[in-house]
Amino acid sequence: MPFECENISFGYTDAKVVEDFSISFAPGNFYGVIGPNGSGKTTIVDLLSKHLEPEFGRIHYNGRDLSFYSKKQLSKQVALVPQNFYINFAFTVKEIVMMGRYPHIPRFAAPTSEDIYIVNEVMEKTGIDEFADRFITELSAGERQRVVFARALAQNTPVLILDEATSNLDINYSISLLNISEQRVKKEGKTVIAVMQNINLAATYCDYLIFLCGGRIAAHGITREVLNPDTIQSVFNVEAKVYHESYSDSLQVVFKK
Repeated sequence: MPFECENISFGYTDAKVVEDFSISFAPGNFYGVIGPNGSGKTTIVDLLSKHLEPEFGRIHYNGRDLSFYSKKQLSKQVALVPQNFYINFAFTVKEIVMMGRYPHIPRFAAPTSEDIYIVNEVMEKTGIDEFADRFITELSAGERQRVVFARALAQNTPVLILDEATSNLDINYSISLLNISEQRVKKEGKTVIAVMQNINLAATYCDYLIFLCGGRIAAHGITREVLNPDTIQSVFNVEAKVYHESYSDSLQVVFKK
């Protein structure tokens, strides 16, 4: 089991951001984490990626406490596409994507032919090969997001975490990114954990949904079972209709004005 969270709690000063969070993430599944602003979604991402440590509870990865893993060891297992990516140095796009291979390259060693092949393949797959030699500082927010996604793919990890990774992308590139993520799940048996704001995209791609509200799990389960008007009302306080859309072969949500 890649991740097992047991009664995780975390807060800043006196305010609890995440409380009693318990769930397991199994291989070969696409998980969606959904909730209002401030519900603890990004904090969960930071805890899973070891940017934060829980105040209470435990996180296990492959049966071992997450604290057992060094930063380099964990970066061979978990790749993160953050919501925002800031860099002030003029690295080229190809250099940024190659950074995804650093956990696999011995210190002071040069990238191997395999590393170069993986980077070139990922850039082509994500459609950023056309500006491989441009500086990251010259790109738009959406273009930078695609580069960061390619860097995460180049890590070639069993777990991919997306923290609102489509927020700066138009619908074409959002679908492309999510299609690539879905292929990793369906064809390679990997795990994707995606924080998402767009409920309909989550319903289209995610096998399993986790609804957060006030730092706690409000509902979780297989998408077709947990995505319903009652859940949406309790989590977001809005009225909605949920129906099966044959065109996308998925549940979709329509909100009442």
